[in-house]
Amino acid sequence: MLTLDDVIGMSELTEDEIDAIVEHEHCPEIIAAELGNYLVHSANGVPLLKRMILEDIAAAEAKENYAHALKLRLVLRHFVETHPDYDPEAMPQSAGERR
Repeated sequence: MLTLDDVIGMSELTEDEIDAIVEHEHCPEIIAAELGNYLVHSANGVPLLKRMILEDIAAAEAKENYAHALKLRLVLRHFVETHPDYDPEAMPQSAGERR
């Protein structure tokens, strides 16, 4: 049986990045980890995850929770540094696959 830590470890996201998904989607952490893993590997997922974090920042600022907004800005910075936009052209081809 997989634990929450196992799923987070396989998601290629940090706990803070997953927490941002939890905050945005209002879902349990395990669901957010699975959603994040799916999005990181999908064509439009990285920009969508960036937008989620940006929306979380805006929501925190609207509530004048500037400490949380700052934390989310750091989460966004790390996410952008570690997850370049998905580029299907950059993915390795399998043997025998032709374009």
